[in-house]
Amino acid sequence: MLFNSILVRYGEIALKGKNRPEFEGQLKRQVQQALDMANVPVDQVERAYGRIVVDLGTAPPDALARAVQAMSRVFGIVSFSPAVRLPVELENPLEGVAEAAWALVQEEIGMGSPGSLAGRRPRSFKVDARRAYKRFPMSSLEINRELGAALLRRGIGLPVEVHNPDLTVSVEVRQEGIYVSTREYPGPGGLPYGVTGKAVLLLSGGIDSPVAGWMSMRRGIEVVGLHFHSYPFTSEEALRKAEDLGRVLARWAGGKFRLRVCHFTEVQKAIQRHVPEELRITIMRRMMFRIAERIAAQEEALALITGENVAQVASQTLESLGVIEAVTQMPVLRPLAMFDKMETIAKAKEIGTYEISIRPYEDCCTIFTPVHPKTRPRLAEAEAAEEALAASVDIEQLLAAAVDSTASTELEPLPE
Repeated sequence: MLFNSILVRYGEIALKGKNRPEFEGQLKRQVQQALDMANVPVDQVERAYGRIVVDLGTAPPDALARAVQAMSRVFGIVSFSPAVRLPVELENPLEGVAEAAWALVQEEIGMGSPGSLAGRRPRSFKVDARRAYKRFPMSSLEINRELGAALLRRGIGLPVEVHNPDLTVSVEVRQEGIYVSTREYPGPGGLPYGVTGKAVLLLSGGIDSPVAGWMSMRRGIEVVGLHFHSYPFTSEEALRKAEDLGRVLARWAGGKFRLRVCHFTEVQKAIQRHVPEELRITIMRRMMFRIAERIAAQEEALALITGENVAQVASQTLESLGVIEAVTQMPVLRPLAMFDKMETIAKAKEIGTYEISIRPYEDCCTIFTPVHPKTRPRLAEAEAAEEALAASVDIEQLLAAAVDSTASTELEPLPE
């Protein structure tokens, strides 16, 4: 393997001021964890100013492909490049850089690059140098010019194209070393997982909620899933579906995802018996929020997350959202609030949840949806319906039993 290191770039973290070391430290830990899970042996993962550097040491050749897949799922990474790292104190630095660049270019020309070049033989190239270490004797422009000329003399056989080249030879001169690379892979961006706190995700079996969870994770939120299961009205296959969605999210969560499963049958039966049909979905969602708030307290979570989208269904009109949310004092995060359905579907396909979400097993929200739900409920109507419900059943006892019945499972990533 030509590469001896991976240079990791991040974006938003660099703007965090005095909190920047905390974010960088968490990103470093997430990178190390991802590589460990992918069985990629590395000598060291270190912080350098504005970068995370992975020292591959003597890792076997097949380790690079596993590292690329693992690091493409680490939140906080904007991009990363497998690189040849050279000492910055070389007696003849350009000669060493040219040797490394030529070796990498020969591989790209001979094999095509499965990453940056999509398997095509390059037809043009350029050199893109960045000199962060100002004591280095050559400027960025001088490196570009001299290295480009050196590659032409060695017979690269490609014309220079500075605007849209097929092949870019990147050189980054830093205090701890010189990094030479020809490939750049995208990361998911965002913030390192877990750095901004914990929240409870109301995870159904549909398309929206796992995408909302992923988007929250991308903002550094540690997510705990909460699924409402109404057996025998909902099947065991519906529960497996929610679990598999959690297993996909585990790929992005450092290899584990906690799912809480609440047995919601008795609550739904009481609503079906004693609440007017047009208000059942509103009251059901209010009960879910009450339970979720109590689960959040157990998890020491700071917010609730839902896949709700403005006006997508009856329970997601502005009036409905306000009436439902009125039962909790916790912040309710709705990452998909302004998405249209096609945007959500595209993201679900991208992150790997779509094919699971469309399995034909309905969750409790779908099964108990009334024919003509109230689309603009008033808070007074919902409260009156709950007062009538309380005359027939002990709501507090129902909620407490549902919370007590909630089981917790640590899910591992779903196999690719």
